[in-house]
Amino acid sequence: ISRTDYIHSRNFIHRDIKPDNFLMGLGKKGNLVYIIDFGLAKKYRDGRTHKHIPYRENKNLTGTARYASINTHLGIEQSRRDDLESLGYVLMYFNRGSLPWQGLKAATKRQKYERISEKKMSTPVEELCKGYPVEFASYLRYCRDLRFEERPDYSHLRQLFRTLFHGQGFTYDYVFDWNMLKFGNARQPTLPSAQQAPMHSQPSNVALPSGTNNDQEHRSRPYTRQCLPNASVATVGPTLGPNASLRAIRQKREMETRGDQDNQDKSDLQASGAGGQERRVSMRLHRRDTLLAAAGEMQPKSK
Repeated sequence: ISRTDYIHSRNFIHRDIKPDNFLMGLGKKGNLVYIIDFGLAKKYRDGRTHKHIPYRENKNLTGTARYASINTHLGIEQSRRDDLESLGYVLMYFNRGSLPWQGLKAATKRQKYERISEKKMSTPVEELCKGYPVEFASYLRYCRDLRFEERPDYSHLRQLFRTLFHGQGFTYDYVFDWNMLKFGNARQPTLPSAQQAPMHSQPSNVALPSGTNNDQEHRSRPYTRQCLPNASVATVGPTLGPNASLRAIRQKREMETRGDQDNQDKSDLQASGAGGQERRVSMRLHRRDTLLAAAGEMQPKSK
């Protein structure tokens, strides 16, 4: 949501939001999300006056049909709302592993687009998001209700999922499922309530999305392309690579282990009472005598 917000703040819409165009950084930037492929991006307002492009109809589908908004299927000029609706379908694709309008057969590309559009419009949001936290349905309904020129409330949308994130018991530790799969399960993630679907789950429960390539749902590209430079520079949160996260976890565990040992030592000392104090005095005297003997200053004891 933050990445899309940033692109829109630069007066562009992406128009091809899909899983293939989101990447995670490498190394120290392993916690950063990047958006790529601005071949279909379009300037939707004047950078100085913020005058919005006009509403138009009878437009050809631009983007990837699987994730395109309903208004895009209807031939309506795209605006900010369409990028966000597409992002909602991406989120549900990650949740479900597939979308109801995948795998539809048709003789021509146009017929396939029509079948996808019909299935998308006939699938209620509640059915699409059934079995998942209500925030996903709330997100999609909000995006579909936006007017053509309306500025989305990005903060509200982020807060939806931030509240869900904390409600599920997760923390911003920047240790993702793919980090644990690559580097080993350095920590056990906090499991969410069994009544709700997890925002990310144990590796054994990960639903692998099907059809990550473009299949037959090719995207339509215009003859002229506009590119948006430096669209991935906005960041949220501190930069913590996967290795740094794992080191922090190990250090925390070592500190906890030392703390447990210190607590055990204190318990033993308290349990020993006065006897423990006598042993400590005896040990100090023994160490003193040993040092004196080594220095040749120990006098022989009289019988």
